[in-house]
Amino acid sequence: MYTILEKQALNDAVKLMVIKAPHVARKAGAGQFVIVKIDDFGERVPLTIADFDRKAGTVTIIFQEVGKSTKHLGALNSGDKLATFAGPLGHPTDIKRYGAVICVAGGVGIAPVYPIAKALKEAGNAVISIIGVRNKGLLFWEERMRTVSDELIVCTDDGSYGRKAVVTEPLKEILSAKNISHVWAIGPAIMMRFVSMLTKEFNVSTVVSLNTIMIDGTGMCGGCRVLLEEGAKFVCVDGPEFDGHKIDWDSLLSRQRIYRNEERIASGRWEHICNLDKAVSGDKDK
Repeated sequence: MYTILEKQALNDAVKLMVIKAPHVARKAGAGQFVIVKIDDFGERVPLTIADFDRKAGTVTIIFQEVGKSTKHLGALNSGDKLATFAGPLGHPTDIKRYGAVICVAGGVGIAPVYPIAKALKEAGNAVISIIGVRNKGLLFWEERMRTVSDELIVCTDDGSYGRKAVVTEPLKEILSAKNISHVWAIGPAIMMRFVSMLTKEFNVSTVVSLNTIMIDGTGMCGGCRVLLEEGAKFVCVDGPEFDGHKIDWDSLLSRQRIYRNEERIASGRWEHICNLDKAVSGDKDK
Protein backbone atom coordinates (compact mmCIF):
# COMPACT_ATOMS: atom_id res chain seq x y z
CA MET A 1 0.00 0.00 0.00
CA TYR A 2 1.14 3.53 -0.78
CA THR A 3 0.41 6.30 1.70
CA ILE A 4 -0.77 9.78 0.72
CA LEU A 5 1.48 12.10 2.73
CA GLU A 6 0.12 15.39 1.49
CA LYS A 7 -2.90 16.66 -0.44
CA GLN A 8 -3.53 20.11 -1.91
CA ALA A 9 -6.36 21.56 -3.97
CA LEU A 10 -4.65 23.64 -6.68
CA ASN A 11 -8.04 24.80 -7.93
CA ASP A 12 -11.62 23.51 -7.91
CA ALA A 13 -10.84 20.54 -10.16
CA VAL A 14 -7.09 19.95 -9.90
CA LYS A 15 -5.52 18.15 -6.95
CA LEU A 16 -1.92 17.53 -5.88
CA MET A 17 -0.83 14.52 -3.86
CA VAL A 18 2.55 13.52 -2.47
CA ILE A 19 2.82 9.73 -2.29
CA LYS A 20 5.26 7.65 -0.27
CA ALA A 21 6.75 5.40 -2.96
CA PRO A 22 10.51 4.93 -2.41
CA HIS A 23 11.09 2.42 -5.22
CA VAL A 24 9.41 4.72 -7.75
CA ALA A 25 11.19 7.86 -6.51
CA ARG A 26 14.54 6.08 -6.63
CA LYS A 27 14.33 5.49 -10.40
CA ALA A 28 11.96 8.24 -11.58
CA GLY A 29 12.98 10.65 -14.30
CA ALA A 30 11.42 13.71 -15.91
CA GLY A 31 8.79 12.73 -18.47
CA GLN A 32 7.86 9.36 -16.96
CA PHE A 33 4.51 8.32 -15.50
CA VAL A 34 2.88 6.00 -12.98
CA ILE A 35 -0.30 3.94 -13.02
CA VAL A 36 -2.45 4.34 -9.93
CA LYS A 37 -5.18 2.07 -8.55
CA ILE A 38 -7.16 3.33 -5.59
CA ASP A 39 -8.19 -0.15 -4.44
CA ASP A 40 -8.23 -3.73 -5.69
CA PHE A 41 -11.35 -3.06 -7.78
CA GLY A 42 -10.34 0.35 -9.08
CA GLU A 43 -9.54 1.55 -12.58
CA ARG A 44 -5.89 1.83 -13.61
CA VAL A 45 -5.23 5.56 -14.00
CA PRO A 46 -2.02 6.74 -15.76
CA LEU A 47 -0.61 9.99 -14.32
CA THR A 48 2.58 11.77 -15.33
CA ILE A 49 5.09 12.34 -12.54
CA ALA A 50 5.03 16.02 -11.56
CA ASP A 51 7.95 15.87 -9.11
CA PHE A 52 9.94 13.41 -7.02
CA ASP A 53 12.30 13.41 -4.06
CA ARG A 54 14.70 10.47 -4.02
CA LYS A 55 15.95 11.17 -0.49
CA ALA A 56 12.45 11.41 0.98
CA GLY A 57 11.17 8.55 -1.19
CA THR A 58 8.19 10.54 -2.44
CA VAL A 59 6.50 11.14 -5.78
CA THR A 60 4.17 14.06 -6.54
CA ILE A 61 1.18 13.60 -8.84
CA ILE A 62 -1.23 16.25 -10.09
CA PHE A 63 -4.52 15.33 -11.71
CA GLN A 64 -7.78 16.84 -12.86
CA GLU A 65 -11.04 15.36 -11.62
CA VAL A 66 -12.84 14.48 -14.86
CA GLY A 67 -14.36 11.05 -14.25
CA LYS A 68 -15.37 8.57 -11.57
CA SER A 69 -11.86 7.32 -10.78
CA THR A 70 -10.14 10.71 -10.60
CA LYS A 71 -13.01 12.11 -8.52
CA HIS A 72 -12.67 9.13 -6.17
CA LEU A 73 -8.92 9.72 -6.00
CA GLY A 74 -9.50 13.42 -5.33
CA ALA A 75 -11.77 12.59 -2.39
CA LEU A 76 -8.95 10.82 -0.54
CA ASN A 77 -6.93 12.64 2.09
CA SER A 78 -3.55 12.57 3.82
CA GLY A 79 -3.08 9.24 5.56
CA ASP A 80 -5.22 7.30 3.09
CA LYS A 81 -3.56 4.56 1.07
CA LEU A 82 -3.48 3.52 -2.58
CA ALA A 83 -3.51 -0.13 -3.62
CA THR A 84 -1.15 0.32 -6.58
CA PHE A 85 1.40 2.93 -7.59
CA ALA A 86 3.27 1.28 -10.46
CA GLY A 87 6.22 2.93 -12.09
CA PRO A 88 8.19 4.70 -13.24
CA LEU A 89 6.83 3.79 -16.67
CA GLY A 90 7.72 5.01 -20.15
CA HIS A 91 10.98 6.54 -21.31
CA PRO A 92 12.39 9.56 -19.46
CA THR A 93 13.01 12.82 -21.28
CA ASP A 94 16.31 12.97 -23.13
CA ILE A 95 18.04 15.62 -21.03
CA LYS A 96 21.28 17.19 -22.18
CA ARG A 97 22.68 20.60 -22.98
CA TYR A 98 20.89 21.78 -26.13
CA GLY A 99 21.27 25.55 -25.83
CA ALA A 100 18.13 27.70 -25.85
CA VAL A 101 14.95 25.67 -25.41
CA ILE A 102 11.25 26.37 -24.93
CA CYS A 103 8.84 24.47 -22.68
CA VAL A 104 5.16 24.96 -23.53
CA ALA A 105 2.40 23.86 -21.15
CA GLY A 106 -1.36 24.02 -21.45
CA GLY A 107 -3.67 23.62 -18.44
CA VAL A 108 -2.78 20.60 -16.30
CA GLY A 109 0.20 20.11 -18.63
CA ILE A 110 2.02 22.56 -16.36
CA ALA A 111 2.58 19.68 -13.92
CA PRO A 112 4.57 17.34 -16.21
CA VAL A 113 6.38 20.26 -17.89
CA TYR A 114 7.85 21.38 -14.57
CA PRO A 115 10.28 18.45 -14.00
CA ILE A 116 11.36 18.66 -17.65
CA ALA A 117 12.08 22.39 -17.43
CA LYS A 118 13.87 21.80 -14.12
CA ALA A 119 16.09 19.06 -15.56
CA LEU A 120 16.85 21.09 -18.69
CA LYS A 121 17.83 24.09 -16.56
CA GLU A 122 20.08 21.94 -14.36
CA ALA A 123 21.75 20.62 -17.52
CA GLY A 124 22.78 24.16 -18.45
CA ASN A 125 20.12 25.12 -20.97
CA ALA A 126 18.54 28.56 -21.32
CA VAL A 127 14.90 27.72 -20.62
CA ILE A 128 11.99 29.83 -21.83
CA SER A 129 8.65 28.59 -20.51
CA ILE A 130 5.20 29.44 -21.85
CA ILE A 131 2.20 28.33 -19.80
CA GLY A 132 -1.42 28.85 -20.80
CA VAL A 133 -4.77 28.37 -19.04
CA ARG A 134 -8.33 29.42 -19.77
CA ASN A 135 -8.45 31.84 -16.83
CA LYS A 136 -6.47 32.92 -13.76
CA GLY A 137 -8.40 30.56 -11.48
CA LEU A 138 -6.93 27.54 -13.29
CA LEU A 139 -3.30 28.67 -12.98
CA PHE A 140 -0.97 26.83 -10.61
CA TRP A 141 2.77 26.41 -10.00
CA GLU A 142 3.61 29.78 -11.55
CA GLU A 143 6.36 30.45 -9.00
CA ARG A 144 7.76 26.94 -9.36
CA MET A 145 7.99 27.44 -13.10
CA ARG A 146 9.77 30.77 -12.58
CA THR A 147 12.46 29.08 -10.49
CA VAL A 148 13.38 26.74 -13.37
CA SER A 149 12.97 29.22 -16.24
CA ASP A 150 15.14 32.06 -17.51
CA GLU A 151 11.94 33.60 -18.85
CA LEU A 152 8.32 32.74 -18.10
CA ILE A 153 5.32 33.87 -20.15
CA VAL A 154 1.85 33.30 -18.72
CA CYS A 155 -1.16 33.35 -21.05
CA THR A 156 -4.89 33.26 -20.31
CA ASP A 157 -7.63 32.90 -22.89
CA ASP A 158 -9.80 35.55 -21.25
CA GLY A 159 -7.01 37.97 -20.31
CA SER A 160 -7.74 37.65 -16.58
CA TYR A 161 -4.00 37.25 -15.88
CA GLY A 162 -0.76 37.62 -17.79
CA ARG A 163 -1.09 37.95 -21.53
CA LYS A 164 -4.41 37.45 -23.31
CA ALA A 165 -3.32 34.89 -25.87
CA VAL A 166 -3.00 31.22 -26.66
CA VAL A 167 0.48 29.76 -26.20
CA THR A 168 1.27 29.63 -29.92
CA GLU A 169 1.26 33.44 -30.15
CA PRO A 170 4.30 34.13 -27.93
CA LEU A 171 5.87 30.92 -29.23
CA LYS A 172 5.78 32.24 -32.80
CA GLU A 173 7.26 35.55 -31.70
CA ILE A 174 10.15 33.85 -29.91
CA LEU A 175 10.86 31.46 -32.77
CA SER A 176 10.94 34.43 -35.15
CA ALA A 177 13.38 36.38 -32.98
CA LYS A 178 15.69 33.80 -31.41
CA ASN A 179 17.68 30.72 -32.31
CA ILE A 180 15.83 27.93 -30.46
CA SER A 181 17.24 24.40 -30.41
CA HIS A 182 14.32 22.35 -29.06
CA VAL A 183 10.71 22.73 -27.95
CA TRP A 184 8.78 20.57 -25.48
CA ALA A 185 4.98 20.83 -25.40
CA ILE A 186 2.50 19.18 -23.04
CA GLY A 187 -1.22 19.86 -22.80
CA PRO A 188 -4.41 19.10 -24.72
CA ALA A 189 -3.67 17.14 -27.87
CA ILE A 190 -5.08 19.88 -30.08
CA MET A 191 -2.70 22.40 -28.48
CA MET A 192 0.27 20.12 -29.04
CA ARG A 193 -0.79 19.72 -32.65
CA PHE A 194 -0.80 23.47 -33.29
CA VAL A 195 2.52 23.87 -31.50
CA SER A 196 4.01 21.13 -33.68
CA MET A 197 2.58 22.68 -36.85
CA LEU A 198 4.16 26.01 -35.92
CA THR A 199 7.58 24.67 -34.96
CA LYS A 200 7.71 22.62 -38.15
CA GLU A 201 7.55 25.87 -40.11
CA PHE A 202 10.68 27.00 -38.25
CA ASN A 203 12.36 23.58 -38.47
CA VAL A 204 12.71 23.35 -34.69
CA SER A 205 12.76 19.88 -33.14
CA THR A 206 9.64 19.38 -31.02
CA VAL A 207 8.81 16.76 -28.40
CA VAL A 208 5.25 16.20 -27.17
CA SER A 209 4.04 13.99 -24.32
CA LEU A 210 0.90 12.02 -25.12
CA ASN A 211 -1.80 11.06 -22.65
CA THR A 212 -3.85 8.49 -24.52
CA ILE A 213 -6.31 5.87 -23.32
CA MET A 214 -4.24 3.29 -21.44
CA ILE A 215 -5.13 0.09 -19.60
CA ASP A 216 -2.19 -2.13 -18.69
CA GLY A 217 0.79 0.15 -19.32
CA THR A 218 2.92 -2.68 -20.72
CA GLY A 219 2.04 -2.53 -24.44
CA MET A 220 -0.27 -5.56 -24.35
CA CYS A 221 -3.73 -3.98 -24.62
CA GLY A 222 -3.05 -1.72 -27.62
CA GLY A 223 -5.38 0.99 -26.34
CA CYS A 224 -2.67 3.64 -26.39
CA ARG A 225 -1.69 3.04 -30.02
CA VAL A 226 -0.54 6.13 -31.91
CA LEU A 227 0.33 6.40 -35.60
CA LEU A 228 3.66 7.94 -36.60
CA GLU A 229 5.28 8.35 -40.00
CA GLU A 230 7.17 5.09 -39.46
CA GLY A 231 4.10 3.17 -38.30
CA ALA A 232 2.21 2.40 -35.09
CA LYS A 233 3.74 2.84 -31.64
CA PHE A 234 2.42 2.39 -28.11
CA VAL A 235 2.49 5.40 -25.81
CA CYS A 236 3.05 3.33 -22.65
CA VAL A 237 6.22 1.53 -23.77
CA ASP A 238 7.50 3.57 -26.73
CA GLY A 239 6.62 6.98 -25.24
CA PRO A 240 5.09 8.90 -23.68
CA GLU A 241 7.23 11.42 -25.59
CA PHE A 242 7.29 11.52 -29.38
CA ASP A 243 8.47 13.74 -32.20
CA GLY A 244 5.52 16.11 -32.68
CA HIS A 245 6.32 16.47 -36.39
CA LYS A 246 5.85 12.75 -37.06
CA ILE A 247 2.50 12.13 -35.35
CA ASP A 248 -0.68 11.49 -37.34
CA TRP A 249 -2.65 14.10 -35.41
CA ASP A 250 -5.92 13.47 -37.26
CA SER A 251 -5.88 9.83 -36.15
CA LEU A 252 -4.88 10.70 -32.59
CA LEU A 253 -7.59 13.34 -32.14
CA SER A 254 -10.21 11.10 -33.68
CA ARG A 255 -9.42 8.31 -31.21
CA GLN A 256 -9.43 10.67 -28.24
CA ARG A 257 -12.71 12.31 -29.17
CA ILE A 258 -14.44 8.96 -28.86
CA TYR A 259 -13.63 8.76 -25.16
CA ARG A 260 -12.73 12.17 -23.82
CA ASN A 261 -15.21 15.00 -23.61
CA GLU A 262 -12.59 17.49 -22.44
CA GLU A 263 -10.64 16.87 -25.65
CA ARG A 264 -13.75 17.72 -27.67
CA ILE A 265 -14.09 20.96 -25.72
CA ALA A 266 -10.41 21.82 -26.14
CA SER A 267 -10.49 20.88 -29.83
CA GLY A 268 -13.49 23.09 -30.44
CA ARG A 269 -11.84 26.01 -28.68
CA TRP A 270 -8.54 25.71 -30.54
CA GLU A 271 -10.17 25.06 -33.92
CA HIS A 272 -12.32 28.15 -33.37
CA ILE A 273 -9.17 30.18 -32.71
CA CYS A 274 -7.51 28.71 -35.79
CA ASN A 275 -10.54 29.56 -37.94
CA LEU A 276 -10.47 33.14 -36.65
CA ASP A 277 -6.81 33.38 -37.67
CA LYS A 278 -7.71 32.17 -41.17
CA ALA A 279 -10.51 34.68 -41.45
CA VAL A 280 -8.24 37.54 -40.46
CA SER A 281 -5.48 36.47 -42.85
CA GLY A 282 -7.88 35.57 -45.65
CA ASP A 283 -6.18 32.20 -46.01
CA LYS A 284 -8.73 29.38 -46.21
CA ASP A 285 -6.28 26.61 -47.05
CA LYS A 286 -4.11 26.50 -43.92
